[in-house]
Amino acid sequence: MTATRPVPAPDFVGYPAVRRGIRALLEARPGSGHRPVPACPEWTVTDLLGHLTAIAERVLTRHGGTPPPPPSGPLGVPALLDRWDEVGAEVDRRLAAAGGNRGEIMVMDAYTHELDLRAALGVPPPAAHEAWAPSFELLVRGFSGSLAGRGLRPLRLRTTGGSTWTAGTGRPTASLTASAYDLYRALAGRRSLGQLAELEWSEAPEPWLPAFTWGPFTLPAVPGV
Repeated sequence: MTATRPVPAPDFVGYPAVRRGIRALLEARPGSGHRPVPACPEWTVTDLLGHLTAIAERVLTRHGGTPPPPPSGPLGVPALLDRWDEVGAEVDRRLAAAGGNRGEIMVMDAYTHELDLRAALGVPPPAAHEAWAPSFELLVRGFSGSLAGRGLRPLRLRTTGGSTWTAGTGRPTASLTASAYDLYRALAGRRSLGQLAELEWSEAPEPWLPAFTWGPFTLPAVPGV
């Protein structure tokens, strides 16, 4: 897999920006904790925030840290935001000490969920974000492995803004073009089969559609946002 630009280093560079972004989103919308998140059908906003906090605790433990004692009961949005910031700040320090090259999955997961929250709350995606480039690169690598594992021809991935990647093994003879947002959401399992087919393909997309199910990602049954 090749790309037209390097991945920013260290890999966790966007993690504090995601935490700040999600805090700003939710503090501006008090009482949104019970709101459903369509991209994560079984979750509310509170559930999603609990997931992000739990991932941070898991990463901290993996890198030799100790999360704060578990709460005695369910936490609401304000308390979860504070706990995530506390744990996340220690994760940032430990990843920096380790060279900063081990946090890419955590960052991609967090940024993807920030986009999920924005969609659930009717807030447009940010015009620019520190987590976007490393997260996109990780998604392209995963999709590239999915193509290769299924023996599918490589694809040239293009954004309407002019960025390009090669996914799969070999020289691509077909391409997929979409806005940066739609391409990201497609690679992250947030686009249905119908939505994928409606993107700009240089030839019939059906052979490649199964490859969008990979790793933790499965395609939604209903159109995603």
